[in-house]
Amino acid sequence: MNSLYDVQQLLKRFGIIVYVGKRIYDIELMNIELKDLFEARLIDQNTYLKARNILIREHRIEESREDH
Repeated sequence: MNSLYDVQQLLKRFGIIVYVGKRIYDIELMNIELKDLFEARLIDQNTYLKARNILIREHRIEESREDH
């Protein structure tokens, strides 16, 4: 798992499709859904941490785009 697309595909396996319309909001909602999957023990810790790190990275990228 290396990209936001990979995280989207992980969520999709559980029937979760996120589209709010603004990329930064999509990332925030994906983070909530990911946490819920982990807390429900549907994904392991390693998968959760990899996906979470990707979401953190992508969120920072979006924040820097909005600052300009």
